[in-house]
Amino acid sequence: SVSLSLCNIIGSGIFISPKGVLEHAGSVGLSLIVWVCGGGICALGSMCYAELGVTIPKSGGDYSYVTEIFGGLVGFLLLWSAVLIMYPTTLAVIALTFSNYVLQPVFQNCVAPYLATRLLSSICILFLTWVNCSSVRWATRIQDVFTVAKLLALGLIIVVGLVQICRGHYDALRPSQAFEFTRDPSVGQIALAFLQASFAFSGWNFLNYVTEEVVEPRKNLPRAIYISIPLVTLVYTLTNIAYFSSMTPEELLASNAVAVTFGEKLLGVFSWVMPISVALSTFGGINGYLFTSSRLCFSGAREGHLPYLLAMIHLKNCTPIPALLVCCGATIVILCIGETHNLINYVSFINFLSYGVTIAGLLYYRWKRPNLLRPIKVSVLVPISYLVFWAVLLGFSLYSEPVVCGMGIVIMLTGVPVYFVGVHWKNKPRCVYRVVGE
Repeated sequence: SVSLSLCNIIGSGIFISPKGVLEHAGSVGLSLIVWVCGGGICALGSMCYAELGVTIPKSGGDYSYVTEIFGGLVGFLLLWSAVLIMYPTTLAVIALTFSNYVLQPVFQNCVAPYLATRLLSSICILFLTWVNCSSVRWATRIQDVFTVAKLLALGLIIVVGLVQICRGHYDALRPSQAFEFTRDPSVGQIALAFLQASFAFSGWNFLNYVTEEVVEPRKNLPRAIYISIPLVTLVYTLTNIAYFSSMTPEELLASNAVAVTFGEKLLGVFSWVMPISVALSTFGGINGYLFTSSRLCFSGAREGHLPYLLAMIHLKNCTPIPALLVCCGATIVILCIGETHNLINYVSFINFLSYGVTIAGLLYYRWKRPNLLRPIKVSVLVPISYLVFWAVLLGFSLYSEPVVCGMGIVIMLTGVPVYFVGVHWKNKPRCVYRVVGE
């Protein structure tokens, strides 16, 4: 459970988010505080999810819990936003990171052309969709191999950074310089810094999607949380400290591929290792998200919340081809209309919104079903503390980025008429069923 949790949290986000966190935090010191506090907030959320995971022992995570607690409409809206926003946008961000890291060595002194990054990202998405359509075994083998590349890249960055610090190269980390702000800090900008950091931590609730497959969840869910979240927080903080051992804040903000810039400054003739390691890591990340997002589409269709067409699997390969093609198509559309930084704010806002609704459901469920057996029961202060932070974060994020964050809410709410027409309305004309593949 611990290794599964670690592999799903430590993803491509740590190679993407440091620039956004520093840009919004305004100083090195505050950005490091955001990374540490971001881990603490994930720990609070994970403890709440552990209680939900053993109280409602269903696989499916947020979708299953919210459907059980609040009913079909709220569960459908969570599924709708995951299918249209969360997974495609996350896939688009990781694919753009892949193309940036591959192209950065080619375009060393300038930004890679817009068309080149989108074309390479699309080719990567299409290739991995084909792999996932062809064979589950190929998809899982790719995941195993490319997880090693991810850990290699992070290990190399941390070790080289610590060597730099031991040699006395830590000017940007001295307290006198670390808290030199490039602009006056504001609550709204700090909230956006937390949204950027939360993208790197996304995946902390993955075990709840496979609760039914976890051995002794009452014991292993909390253990996985208490070990993996602090360990991930330590790795992310050390990685950022390593970046600042060789780069000034200005250099980090100017870079489109932070780890490549780090490698060029410190690894000399071996600098090629860094873009290859990160490209392999992001390649594996895309594969993993395609695998899980198609399974969510498949589960939603099986529950009757999405067209039954998406629940169909290939007879020979046993792969959910229609669900994979929907995820692939939605991702390529978002690739063509979005920019990485805004996409992260967009998807992190919706992610946080769904986390908060789920944790609010925990409190409501305690009131609604007080006598239900709860093998794990966290202090009521844990969900309340999380929800206070959640409300402040979302409120100020919406204030600072009203268009980006507001667009996510509007798209989520478009699911309301879809739910009443597509799910709630039972006696639809036969022609409607033929159109949606039912």
